[in-house]
Amino acid sequence: MSLSPRFFERLKSWQDLVNGALEHMVPRLSGPAARLTEAMHYSLMAGGKRLRPILVLAGAEAVGGSFQRLLPLACAIECIHTYSLIHDDLPAMDDDDLRRGKPTCHKAFDEATAILAGDALLTHAFRLLAHEDLEAAFPADRLFRVLRLISEAAGLYGMVAGQMADLLAEGRPVSPEELYFIHHHKTAALIRASVLAGAVLCGADPEEERALSDYGWKIGHAFQIVDDILDLEGDEETLGKPVGSDLEKKKATYPALYGLEGARKEARALLQGALESLELFGPEADFLRDIAYYVLERKL
Repeated sequence: MSLSPRFFERLKSWQDLVNGALEHMVPRLSGPAARLTEAMHYSLMAGGKRLRPILVLAGAEAVGGSFQRLLPLACAIECIHTYSLIHDDLPAMDDDDLRRGKPTCHKAFDEATAILAGDALLTHAFRLLAHEDLEAAFPADRLFRVLRLISEAAGLYGMVAGQMADLLAEGRPVSPEELYFIHHHKTAALIRASVLAGAVLCGADPEEERALSDYGWKIGHAFQIVDDILDLEGDEETLGKPVGSDLEKKKATYPALYGLEGARKEARALLQGALESLELFGPEADFLRDIAYYVLERKL
């Protein structure tokens, strides 16, 4: 398999679409709240591939939906993702100085401002999930399902639980079951929710939902494996942070447990499984196929 000839052109187009929507939908306030919204935008617009919001749009397209109506949902997912990065970088968590090649939020501002910026992005995400444009365009029962799906992926049943497990695992050997729990919750849950949310809003049938859910879990796990590999073999310019930071902190990673070749083998198996999950769909899911190949195989 190889990427479609116009994949990067379309990826850039959707990244620009998401970036423009984020600037529009996340306010810049004056007065006492000015510093807060400056910190929010500092981290939100610091770069990144916009994988999760693009998966929202691509999931909708795969079931014949109109992705243009989904920008508030896509922006909500990116706000949640950015909040998690701000908080993960804090001294009480991973204590990172760089993110995407720039000083982390608590370094550029201060710890209290970074905490509040993360809090504000998370809560604003749910304001966007209740956006009047979504309310006007989609049935209430679908909106409630998406709200439940995303809140579970972001909180106790997803990212937050994964981050807790990740912190508890630092500096000690972990079992395969523990490693799976960490990355299933911390990384894969929100990626799966992203691709599924747009499809659910656009009326996916149960068979389509099952296929996209399986695809999301698989690329979510594979994405984390590739990140683990790049932490050892990448370069600082690509990573946006020092190479080997996971190793230095004795993080629970796939290469640490299975070795580099074992991690590569597992990522490739997950990539193949993700593509097989899409066999139900025709050309309307080609962008999802390209995304799987792009975020996983090309880095190995």
